[in-house]
Amino acid sequence: MEEEKKIKILKSILGNFYCVNDELLFYCPYCKHQKRKMSVNIRKNAYKCWVCDTNGRDIRRVVRRFGSYNQKKKWDELTNRVDLNKFPSLFESLASEESSEEQRTPLPKEFHSLANKAVPISALPAIKYLKSRGITKEDILYWKIGYCDSGEYQKRVIVPSFDTAGYVNYFVARSYIEQYKRYKNPQASRNIIFNELYLDWDQDLVIVEGAFDAIVAGNSVPLLGSTLREGSKLFQEIVSHDTPIFLALDQDASYKEEKIIRLLLKYDIELYKIDTSNFQDVGEMTKKQFKEQKENATFITHGDYLLRKALNNV
Repeated sequence: MEEEKKIKILKSILGNFYCVNDELLFYCPYCKHQKRKMSVNIRKNAYKCWVCDTNGRDIRRVVRRFGSYNQKKKWDELTNRVDLNKFPSLFESLASEESSEEQRTPLPKEFHSLANKAVPISALPAIKYLKSRGITKEDILYWKIGYCDSGEYQKRVIVPSFDTAGYVNYFVARSYIEQYKRYKNPQASRNIIFNELYLDWDQDLVIVEGAFDAIVAGNSVPLLGSTLREGSKLFQEIVSHDTPIFLALDQDASYKEEKIIRLLLKYDIELYKIDTSNFQDVGEMTKKQFKEQKENATFITHGDYLLRKALNNV
């Protein structure tokens, strides 16, 4: 009965369909191909367009994006989901925990851009270091990477973060020579979304540990040594956009990972875990290796999480 009701909702959103075994074939609302190429499996709660390759493991994403308020409400009643329109009020009680003001963090006055065509000779050690980490010229240009040869951040590569207005709101400073501290970051709040200017919330988002991991991972955001909290700007954006999340944290961050998984599942976020066990961190991978790991990521459900907890307690 519930399955029939879901099919009725999908038909009202996507139009007529025909069946092939357990698959319902609709016109794809994403690529609008002239033939019915979007396959929907109600029992598996999955969908895939065989033309544009749009796919997911939660049909609700299609309902939420293309359905009306009443259609979304009916779907949520069938699946016992929290209405996303209620999330702003849910987060109001957390607003005092995190600053809502836009942060501005100026780059060091000694900062030199490596994105320019001509760079001083002092840039060579920084460029050599970046090359050793697999950072390409294209990466340097895209991420606006620079360095400092003197001052508080001397002998460090600088990876700036830009907010949606294009202002620098944070930066990461990583030493390219042997120093006591590899990282020396500014005295500023880390409750920012690192390089939000470049993020696409409608695509899969990878959560990683650091900025160099994010360079490898593509559409991704680093936690900067912190974690994901309900009151954080990053978490609230993930929830409000209903963005699918891929977790790719370091192997020694199992406790942090468990907390993040529990939090994301609480809000029914589509969640995957990328295996990083054969690498020290994501930044150690090539982009090709990371892509392969992501393609083999494990889909995490409430049942998976509870089973994993039970096995860990044995």
